[in-house]
Amino acid sequence: MSQTGGKSLAFRRREDSIGGMKDYKSGSHAVWDCKYHLVWITKYRYPVLVGDVGLRARELLREISHSMEMTIYAGAINRDHVHLLIGIPPHISVSRAVQYLKGKSSHKMLSEFPILKKRYWGQHLWARGYWVASSGNVTDEVWKKYIEDQKPESPDDNFRVV
Repeated sequence: MSQTGGKSLAFRRREDSIGGMKDYKSGSHAVWDCKYHLVWITKYRYPVLVGDVGLRARELLREISHSMEMTIYAGAINRDHVHLLIGIPPHISVSRAVQYLKGKSSHKMLSEFPILKKRYWGQHLWARGYWVASSGNVTDEVWKKYIEDQKPESPDDNFRVV
């Protein structure tokens, strides 16, 4: 292994083209940058994510992701579906992260909004399944632009409720 300035080449930090360090996350034994574009829909695609329900969904998704050490880079809550550009630590699988996000948010929202409890009497706010793509295939800027284009209004902090 060749040496450069006392550090092996295999372990030197990569710098992006601007000269700054890339936005990596780190743990005790790993350094990562795992971002995913997630989309899931409400059961039967009922347009229930409006007004206070949509705002509460946004708040809950932020709380749940923060508690699991996930980072939301962009998001949009439309009437019947959710878009997230989210960073998930490597020790959490994508399916487990979605299970947490959908499960905990559904449970809380159904208990807080009687209208949802009446409409979704089977205790399932979200439809089964989800769509996911890693952001490595497309740049983060393209995903953010796509999510921002979901609604014409400008977001307050890159996470909108439609």
